[in-house]
Order: sequence, then structure tokens, then C-alpha cells
Amino acid sequence: MKKSKGQLEAEISTAVTKFEKEYIGRGPKESKSFILEDMVIIKLKGVLTPAEEKLASEEGGSQLIKQMRMRLIDSSQHLLGEMIETTTGSKVTGLLTDINPKTGERVFVFTLFENLERKL
Repeated sequence: MKKSKGQLEAEISTAVTKFEKEYIGRGPKESKSFILEDMVIIKLKGVLTPAEEKLASEEGGSQLIKQMRMRLIDSSQHLLGEMIETTTGSKVTGLLTDINPKTGERVFVFTLFENLERKL
């Protein structure tokens, strides 16, 4: 049975939330995914641990959080790519990500080999 765009977006959100819980140690409070042409955009809210929230309010704390989280994602980029490829059936060609320690939001943008939105 062919999945709808909304069903696939929900599966992506679930997979990324599971990854965050298992690999980072804490899942986001909210996760929303969007398929837009050859991109998968994932917006996570509430990703910081209580310790990171406290650190974010201290001088230099936000930069430390960004550096640590970026290193974690760099070391697991292949896992994230495989997860998106398995869920969507499309090859991942790139990953961009950033985190805002002040708001506790993170964004992932996966670029794909093909226009997934058109396939759906």
C-alpha cells in the first residue's frame, strides 16, 4: 500500500525522535517533518536536557552546547542518513543541521537524490 505524504512525514518524525532518545539520551518534546521536493525538513522543539538549559543561560554556554551537539551529529551522520533512506526509500545526498540553545529548537535538512514529493 502506498503511503501518503502525511503518513511518511509522521514516520520520519517518529524515527528522528527515536534516534534522539537512543543516541542523544533525550527525545524532543515536539517533532514535525516536512517533505518539500528533494528535501526532508525536520523541526524539533524541546531538545535540551535540564543541564543544557541551565548552561545555555550562562556566558559561553550556548556555544558549548552547539559545539557538543554538532560533534554528536557529525559522528552519527551515517546513522541519520540510513534512517531517512530506509524510511523514505530515497538516497540522502546531504545533511544540514543547527540547534538554537536559547529556544531549545533543532532543525535537520536532508537533501535527497530525487524529488520525493513528486514520487508521492
